[in-house]
Amino acid sequence: MTTFTTSASLTGSLNAEPVSDGADWDDLTTRYRPVIRDIAEGNLAREADRVFPYEQVRALIDAGFSRVRIPVKDGGDAATLNQTFALLAEVAEADPNVAHVFRNHLAFVEDRLNDPGSEATAVWLQRFRDGDFVGGGWTEASTASFAKVGTEIRTVDGVTTVTGDKFYATGSLYADWLDVIGRDEHGDLYTALVRRDQDGVVVPDDWPGFGQQTTASGSATYRDAVADEYGLFPARDRYVYQGIFYQTAILAVLVGITRAAFRDGVEKLRARQRNYPLGTAERPADDPILQEKVGQLSTQVYQAEAALDVQTRSLDHLAELLAAGGDVTAAGTATAEAFQQATVQTHQAQSIVVESALSVTSRIFDALGASATYRQSGLDRHWRNARTLSSHNPRAFKERILGDFFINGTAPQGDSPFGSDQGQGV
Repeated sequence: MTTFTTSASLTGSLNAEPVSDGADWDDLTTRYRPVIRDIAEGNLAREADRVFPYEQVRALIDAGFSRVRIPVKDGGDAATLNQTFALLAEVAEADPNVAHVFRNHLAFVEDRLNDPGSEATAVWLQRFRDGDFVGGGWTEASTASFAKVGTEIRTVDGVTTVTGDKFYATGSLYADWLDVIGRDEHGDLYTALVRRDQDGVVVPDDWPGFGQQTTASGSATYRDAVADEYGLFPARDRYVYQGIFYQTAILAVLVGITRAAFRDGVEKLRARQRNYPLGTAERPADDPILQEKVGQLSTQVYQAEAALDVQTRSLDHLAELLAAGGDVTAAGTATAEAFQQATVQTHQAQSIVVESALSVTSRIFDALGASATYRQSGLDRHWRNARTLSSHNPRAFKERILGDFFINGTAPQGDSPFGSDQGQGV
């Protein structure tokens, strides 16, 4: 059994700071909050009518959010991961569908930032400056794991093509490029970037979930789709914190949903004029029982926000050490310890954020009346979206890993989606 030394603290170094200061937070919010406010304006109507937020996604791209992590010299904001996911949570508070659409794009950008000197990265940085957007194509509904992925990547006469069927292809209908994983003729895993607007790619609107309904998370079909000459990468070379990056993006969206549910619930409580016969005040907003309920829920919002903040700082610390040449495979080094801490804190944050999100989006109704269930209020959308996102990579498995780590010192899993014989989550 591989073991690690556990920290005396359940969360390790709670105040692990990134090596660099990142972008100026006021500059970031000045740039993006006006766009986020515009996105929030039509969220309720889009949810009610299942209208895809194409304009809203493009507005964020045009404002530069798709490049927020890229260095300033290359056309970005040089935001830290902590800042990036804090902004993503704000987007999610406005519209969680829009926020979730950015998950695969931001993950691919992060991969290119971890390979700064390559010709391929230079090409992609220019494409990002041009406004190109990347969607996902990894998971297959018909195969058990990435180790058994059925998608084929073949190169003949210098042309690489992709053939296969994907599901949970989040963001695909918004994307210019799709990041697809498959196996070459030797059985090696590669990721290939293909243009969405070619004949060999079909991306229907067929996501059947009751939440996150306009994220384009359904199927994608590839039949001899041509891969870009600068878009073929060995899967083993992906950045080592990719799995926890993907999970963090979901947590940021859940934090935004939790805030939105609390915000909308409090607004509806303030507007209520009639209390129940057993209430302790004529006006619901003056009822100490309802005040206590809202106060309790506010602590869960705070827990979720704090967990995301701590966890993303640990991720920043790891990313900076890796950028400085650190090696996670060198046992006992600062980088290896940072990787362990980031993995543990991501699992811990997932448990906290999911619990908070599901509780707030459900229990906010306890402070309201039956009218809160009216369809036109749209308050149910918060629970539906939170429940859908929380079903990604269920927290029960992460909590077991945490228990094994703290009791037995077993190395926490969550570093790579490629080695397991079962499952495709991270």
